[in-house]
Amino acid sequence: MPAARIRSWKSVALATSAVLVGIVLPAATATPASATTTAYDDTYYASAIGKSGTALKSSLHSIIDGHTTISYSAVWNALKVTDQDPNNSNNVKLLYSGISRSKSLNGGSSGNWNREHVWAQSHGDFGTSAGPGTDLHHLRPEDVAVNARRGNLDFDNGGSSFTNSGGSLVDSNSFEPRDAVKGDVARMILYMAVRYEGDDGWPNLEPNDSVNNGGTRFHGRLSVLKAWNDEDPPDSFEERRNDLIYSDYQGNRNPFIDHPEWVEAIW
Repeated sequence: MPAARIRSWKSVALATSAVLVGIVLPAATATPASATTTAYDDTYYASAIGKSGTALKSSLHSIIDGHTTISYSAVWNALKVTDQDPNNSNNVKLLYSGISRSKSLNGGSSGNWNREHVWAQSHGDFGTSAGPGTDLHHLRPEDVAVNARRGNLDFDNGGSSFTNSGGSLVDSNSFEPRDAVKGDVARMILYMAVRYEGDDGWPNLEPNDSVNNGGTRFHGRLSVLKAWNDEDPPDSFEERRNDLIYSDYQGNRNPFIDHPEWVEAIW
């Protein structure tokens, strides 16, 4: 049973018990993140197992570094595969809005979906060149207008709804994705911080606990991203996506999808 459903079941059971005995329970907190698979621990992650802190981060960087890159134009077709709507093979699922939209409606016009850089391009100024600018582990399809509304904002809680938001919120200095993908966003941002360490010609990308990071190599807000990682554990869509990027495109994995507990182990 998925962790999110387990937590939901436990919350209902606890609340019911509280009513029956007439007590008031403290607010429920997210279950700490735990491994979703150990299938790669003896092979792919062998050099990382048992480590923590900077040693774990360094080991994971060595494992996922040097991936096969694709062109920015090739990202279009890749996203049609990695982000296919599980309920409609003709569509992709948009990240922030949750809308299912025809694969053929990719482009830059109103009503189209385009390529959203979850780690905003200006946070390190890497553009769309092969490397961080085309890394599928943080590129997702999104409605053109919603993508523009997010812009290069850091991630944080709070804000107001907007057209086609799907539950996502925005304010002057931050963006809050809908609940169903909060963990996805956190794990994408932290993947980028481990993959790009400044040793291959690209900026050393790092998370911090700030907003208004546009134009720097930093992305926030770390404390919130860590909470989202616990609150929204990896689901089958995210796991399938990780598998496809590894097997069919880049040859590397997002370790925080396989081992979300490594977020806390490093940060």
